[in-house]
Amino acid sequence: MFKILIAEDDRELRRLFAHVLIKNGFAVKEVSDGKEALDAMENDYFDVIISDVMMPNMDGYEFVRTLREYGNNTPVMMITAKDAFDDMRLGFLSGSDDYMIKPVNVNEMVIRVQALLRRAQMINERRQTIGDTVLECDTFTVHSLDGSVSLPQKEFMLLYKMASYPGRIFTRQQLMDDVWGYDSESDTHTIDVHIGRLRDRFKDNNDFKIVTIRGVGYKVSKI
Repeated sequence: MFKILIAEDDRELRRLFAHVLIKNGFAVKEVSDGKEALDAMENDYFDVIISDVMMPNMDGYEFVRTLREYGNNTPVMMITAKDAFDDMRLGFLSGSDDYMIKPVNVNEMVIRVQALLRRAQMINERRQTIGDTVLECDTFTVHSLDGSVSLPQKEFMLLYKMASYPGRIFTRQQLMDDVWGYDSESDTHTIDVHIGRLRDRFKDNNDFKIVTIRGVGYKVSKI
C-alpha cells in the first residue's frame, strides 16, 4: 500500500484530503507544518508528499528545498491558495513536482497523486528487460542483439512505460499524463507521432512489437 504524507495546517482540509486518499486505497500520515513533516520522514518512508505552502514554523517552499538539499527525491505536490504565476514558479523552483490551487478538486488530487506515483516508479526502476532487449533509464539507451540505440527522452520514456507492462493497454491520455506530465499542453496526437518513430526504429526487433488498439491506445506485446 502506498503511503502519503500530508502537511497542511488547516485541520479540516487535512482531514478531508486524508479521508479521500484512504478511501482510494492509500495509507496516510498527517502533520501540520514543514518541521513536523521532516520529523515524520526521519521515522517513516512515504511515496508521495502533499504539502501546503503557507504553514507555521516552516512553510512549504522551505520544506521542499530542505528535502532536496538532503538528496530526498520523494515526489511532492504543493497545494496553495496562491494562484499567481510567480508563486507557482517558486514552488517548482523549490523542487516540487506538481502544483494545485485551492479550492482543490479532491478527485483531481487523487488522479495527480496516482500520476506522480507512476512517474516515480518509472524513474526508480531504472532498467527494464523484455526478451533480450534491455532499456537503460540512466542513458535513455535500448540494447538488443542488433546493437544499441540512444533515444530522445520522450520516446524512451514512452517505450519504457509500455515495456514495463507487456500486454497492458494504455490510452493516449494515460501515456500523456505519465510521460509528458499532467499539465502538458501537448495534444495527444503527439503520442501517435512518437509511436510511429518507435515502430520505425524497432521494426526489426525480435523481442517486442507496438500494437495499436483501435479507438483506445497502444500496448507493447512480446513476440
